[in-house]
Amino acid sequence: MIRRRTKAAYFGLMRWPMWLSGLVYKHFRAPRNGTATVKVHLGPGQAHYLDGWINVDANLVSAKIDVWADLRNRLPFHDGTVDAFYSHHVIEHLPDSNLTSHLEDLFRCLKPGGIIRIGGPNGDAAAKKLVEGDAAWFSDFPDKRESVGGRFANFLLCRGEHLTILTFSYLQELASQIGFVDIHQCRPITDTAYPLLIDNQLLSSEYENTPEAPHTLLVEAKKP
Repeated sequence: MIRRRTKAAYFGLMRWPMWLSGLVYKHFRAPRNGTATVKVHLGPGQAHYLDGWINVDANLVSAKIDVWADLRNRLPFHDGTVDAFYSHHVIEHLPDSNLTSHLEDLFRCLKPGGIIRIGGPNGDAAAKKLVEGDAAWFSDFPDKRESVGGRFANFLLCRGEHLTILTFSYLQELASQIGFVDIHQCRPITDTAYPLLIDNQLLSSEYENTPEAPHTLLVEAKKP
């Protein structure tokens, strides 16, 4: 795991080059209003690049990307030009203040009827397993811990890498305040209300060991 200090130094050094890269993309390459379907994948890293999607990441070193941009800032897309946004285990790395502005920016970029599918560590399931004392549900990453409380902290905080605890009610509150509708939770790998946009390639890239109590909280919502 890369140290937070190293990450902070990287983002500090790359802040303006990333901003310039996003500006150039927006003005010369970003989709504009039209009939073509535009799908954007936020934070693919190296292993989860999706063909047919515009893959956006801040990691220029090891990620496979189409657009280099910092997700904490406004995305380099024009208003009302995107049909679908997808992010998987990304938004938990944003502090609460950035999470709200990030969701607002997704809403800005979406076409009417456009959708989001966002997911991260399942705070609801983790709280349930903590109360049940089910230490086996949790892994011992990033620190070797045997107690259910220690593993609970591992899962939600990840040694300080996770800055927001995600629960369905919290994401539902934020999304509804911004203006999203049809906000619902769905299971990884198999469930989506939008099969024309959330294709099998995307679903098969998701991972889940315990579908009856998913480790990933996945939420879909739509812009009216």
